[in-house]
Amino acid sequence: MINYKPIGIIRSPFKNPKGTPIQISISKEIEGKVIVYPEYAEGLKDLEGFSHLILIYHFHLSKNPSLLVKPFLDTEKHGVFSTHASSRPNPIGISVVKLIRVEDNILFIKNLDIIDQTPLLDIKPYIPEFNLDKTEIGWLKNNLDQLNFMKDDGRFAK
Repeated sequence: MINYKPIGIIRSPFKNPKGTPIQISISKEIEGKVIVYPEYAEGLKDLEGFSHLILIYHFHLSKNPSLLVKPFLDTEKHGVFSTHASSRPNPIGISVVKLIRVEDNILFIKNLDIIDQTPLLDIKPYIPEFNLDKTEIGWLKNNLDQLNFMKDDGRFAK
């Protein structure tokens, strides 16, 4: 058995999945906060020197998982592991956000595509040099033109 304990909570203007941007590319000006629980605040030391963070969190409002899903950017079903759908066998989400500032145990962030009150599991600094140069994006390459308009329609929520 694997058990994770949240280290904080993500605060966002989005109160439910429906209408939430599906990716940060369409939520660039959306601001929020990450409130790290006091017992983990010491772990924030030196984080302010990074411009972007990777937030790892629990999709607390996702419905029961399905191995085949119709993602937001397509009308066909795909294997859940080839999508970013929130209804997954392990409902873990990852977002890259812009760090504005750190005040005590609160991170002020931008580029938010996360629901309010989402349990935070971990924080990592985003380091571009750790990422790959050339990538392929499979079935999604034909549908990226829809990305700037797409918002959550509630299909993966409880």
